[in-house]
Amino acid sequence: MAGKPVLYYFDGRGRMESIRWLLAAAGVEFEEKFLKTRDDLERLRNGKNKDLNVPERVSGYHVNLYTVRLIVAHRVSIDMYTEGLMDLDELVLHQPYLPKEEKEGNLAKIKDKARNRYFPAYEKLYHVEELDPSALDNFPLLKALRTRVSNLPTVKKFLQPGSQRKPLEDEKCVESVMKAFT
Repeated sequence: MAGKPVLYYFDGRGRMESIRWLLAAAGVEFEEKFLKTRDDLERLRNGKNKDLNVPERVSGYHVNLYTVRLIVAHRVSIDMYTEGLMDLDELVLHQPYLPKEEKEGNLAKIKDKARNRYFPAYEKLYHVEELDPSALDNFPLLKALRTRVSNLPTVKKFLQPGSQRKPLEDEKCVESVMKAFT
């Protein structure tokens, strides 16, 4: 590796959180450069690769990988699981940005799909569990897996306060991200 990977993203979880998890679990230190304004986003889009699928970028390796799906697939080499993880993440990631009157219905949809479609097949746990701590109640093997993964030294360090792990998006974070798109 030619140095620390650099993550270009907003100062929030979003799609980049799965990359933070993977890098942390692998014990790879990384830097972050946060996009705060529309100009930041445009400068990155107009950088070396005009086809860059911003805001998902990891650099610092011998090759640059430009989408979260490719990065995750590169790290774990399992496209089927990667797509399932991204589908589940999409449901969760949009939750903070929905109008208040849609949040409860969307949360019910997330919980239903997670319990009946994704959890039986996939092992992406933390986002949905943070929205609903009972989400894994009927999945003791997934709960045990979550515990084992959480106790890995590199993951345990990532889960500690002060790490590069981002908190759930709140209104302040949503406002900040929206600034870069308006």
